[in-house]
Amino acid sequence: PRRRYEILKPPTWLCLLVVMFSSALNHSVAAADSFANGLKAGRAGDSAQAIKEFQSSLAVQPASGTLLNLGLAHWRNGHVGEAILCWEQSAWLNPFEQDARNNLVFARAEMQVEPLELAWYELASTWLPANVWAAILCGSLWLAVGMMILPGVFRWQKARWHQALAALGLGAFLLSLPPNLGVITRSHLGIVLEKNAVLRLTPTRDAEGIVTLTAGEPVRQLRQRGECFFIRTSHGSGWIQRSQFGLLNEPLNSVGMPAGIRAQTSL
Repeated sequence: PRRRYEILKPPTWLCLLVVMFSSALNHSVAAADSFANGLKAGRAGDSAQAIKEFQSSLAVQPASGTLLNLGLAHWRNGHVGEAILCWEQSAWLNPFEQDARNNLVFARAEMQVEPLELAWYELASTWLPANVWAAILCGSLWLAVGMMILPGVFRWQKARWHQALAALGLGAFLLSLPPNLGVITRSHLGIVLEKNAVLRLTPTRDAEGIVTLTAGEPVRQLRQRGECFFIRTSHGSGWIQRSQFGLLNEPLNSVGMPAGIRAQTSL
């Protein structure tokens, strides 16, 4: 009798994994290519082209090294506010990025602007990446709950190490609450992008001005009305057009993305 051979179809989950892996690989290659083109344009003195390439790389994969170099390209092109914003975002993604912090110190000294004013819990949130604080919060909570519930569910004999792990999880959970709150409140911080941006009394373009802001000056967003935002600065509070400032976490939809390609240049 003739043998019948059937073509075995791979399971659906395996196909999905292959598609996801291929898509992630293509994104990484595209981001790396744009990053390399940006570095090449920057070394050639074409800051405008470097900005375009680094922005293309960020659109595919946010990375602290890309933001660091994008800030440098903006600085060389005379975009002070954009440069400071990029370096702040680089430090947001990777708090251990020392080049970004060094560039911020230099740029603020040159432009005579103050650094961001942070509350103690916001300062604590800068010690680790935002996704790490979230992981500590969730992991410690599950550890504490698990050590309190699982011994009874599986009829394990209660031991001291169960209680010790539950106490450790609860302690880590409580300690991680302030930094996670700091991550949330820091998401309302931003940087003035335009030179001579006017802080106004009411949310209209023709409203009376209160004070003129400097590019690179830090602001804290309080509320929104249409295309205007009510912000607080070291010079007072008022309304500003949305296009005149940028939020620290605005383009970073994946805040916890890895640092990516290391930057090769700094001020």
